[in-house]
Amino acid sequence: MILAGPRGAGKYTLAMMLAQSVNCLKPSESDGLPDFCGVCSNCVRIGAAANLETLVDEAVAARDDLRETDKRETRILIQTHPDVLVIPPDPPQLMIKLGQVRQAIHAAYYRPPAEARRAVTIFTSSAFMKEAANSLLKLLEEPPDHTSLILLTENPQELSPTIRSRAMIHRLGALPAAELESLLAVRRPELKSQDRALAARLAMGAVGRALSIDLGAYLSSREDALVILRAAIQEPDYSALFHATESYRAGADGQEKTINLLRALSSLLEDLLLIVAGTPSLIRNIDIAAELGRLAEGLSVEWIDSAVRAVVQVEQGMRRNLLRSLSLDAMAVGMAAVGER
Repeated sequence: MILAGPRGAGKYTLAMMLAQSVNCLKPSESDGLPDFCGVCSNCVRIGAAANLETLVDEAVAARDDLRETDKRETRILIQTHPDVLVIPPDPPQLMIKLGQVRQAIHAAYYRPPAEARRAVTIFTSSAFMKEAANSLLKLLEEPPDHTSLILLTENPQELSPTIRSRAMIHRLGALPAAELESLLAVRRPELKSQDRALAARLAMGAVGRALSIDLGAYLSSREDALVILRAAIQEPDYSALFHATESYRAGADGQEKTINLLRALSSLLEDLLLIVAGTPSLIRNIDIAAELGRLAEGLSVEWIDSAVRAVVQVEQGMRRNLLRSLSLDAMAVGMAAVGER
């Protein structure tokens, strides 16, 4: 099964609930559908993997303590229950690697469920290295009867057609912004009304993103993204551009900062497209609607499309460990050159 939906839509939560439902030792029914108790040994141990980010950080820290030769051969895997294997993207490239898929193949073919009815393997990302994706095909073509595979993705098109054709795709829909605002008023009462409205729009209908969004971090990233857009669209101020991008350096912190910047830039480009398309009421960054309107003047859909492609190229470059600050500078200058033509 492929679970598709935006980041924070609840894909991982749903996958964990499915694993608990099929393996609960005291199953019940809710509205005529099977449900899990949440308290039996299987439910508790499977549920222990819910806090995925913390577990991945601990696994990465444990790997860093290994000898250099062992470190290169060790892949990040999360397993709080012997029959439920969670495979996150492996740092620093943040991609599913061949060694991780081999572990999934070994578990599926050579380790029948010991304490569960069905073994479950959950891939939490669709960013596969080519060799890993090719190896996964064998498992998808001839899956063991006792194993379920769940692939999580924000964009099913990122998966190869051969993988998509061998799995069911279930898409998680988006919740209306007004519904998320009401939820935020209850769950995050410290937010001001205008911040709740902005967070609800930025969440793109995803509950998890709305509840966990760090508006301060997003606004900081967005300010740098605006500097890049201004340099590309208006009279370029390269001193401001270089000052904004020089802090995007190597290392894990720099990687996360760059990812946040690219996400903020993508959000702004989507808003510019909505304005150019004549639907400004749908933009997400509602607190800077006036500036986005000015930036959109004279823009074409073709220019926005080329800008989006430039963002994707920087994302791909990060996986090849290109110099981040230089990549961001080149992206802004390249956008400006397209505009001049």
